[in-house]
Amino acid sequence: MAAPKSRKRREPRRPGRPRADEANQRERLLDAAIACFATDGVAATSQRSIAIKAGVTPALLNYYFGSKAKLLDAFIAERITPVVAELRESLLAAGAEPHALVGAFVRGIHGVVERYPWWPALWVREVLAERGALRDTLVQQISPQVAQLLAKTLAGAKQRGTLAADLDPRLLVVSLIGLTLFPLAAEPIWRRMFTADDVDRSALLRHTLALLDQGLGGSHAN
Repeated sequence: MAAPKSRKRREPRRPGRPRADEANQRERLLDAAIACFATDGVAATSQRSIAIKAGVTPALLNYYFGSKAKLLDAFIAERITPVVAELRESLLAAGAEPHALVGAFVRGIHGVVERYPWWPALWVREVLAERGALRDTLVQQISPQVAQLLAKTLAGAKQRGTLAADLDPRLLVVSLIGLTLFPLAAEPIWRRMFTADDVDRSALLRHTLALLDQGLGGSHAN
């Protein structure tokens, strides 16, 4: 009688940097999770729905992330935090002149959305909503690095007389967010309302900068 074949056990992943195929799989799973978050919201998204979106089993998703809470932590750490740091660096590089600073912010937001189309929808759903999963992240992480930095720099410009005296730097930041993320999030709506398929993202960017030029005064190179 032949001896039974021994089953090959899967060795646990060794600590350290994951192999390339594991890293790619993890990225694909994270992309699937983000797609579900943007469409259905974080609260309504289950690990099962993410697994279905990715075409894998829930067990595989659990293998890489362990739980939905840890997956959300990974999303914030790997997809939100680096983008916020990049936007902060662009603001610091722009200096303290209001036109350059505002232009850096507007171009930075458009650049983020160009690379990550899910950003505006997720912002509306998970930051603006009363119980949005990313609201605390906004207050604790994004705001100090971007919004408060921008407001502080604009306040300095106001003190030096290079920003109009009747502009509140804090409200100017709110206006900048309203002129960038909201039009991008509402793009499917206003395109239908005005039959505006001829307006591409570069035209929207130029329009926003021109509108801000009128409010700030002076000229802004497009």
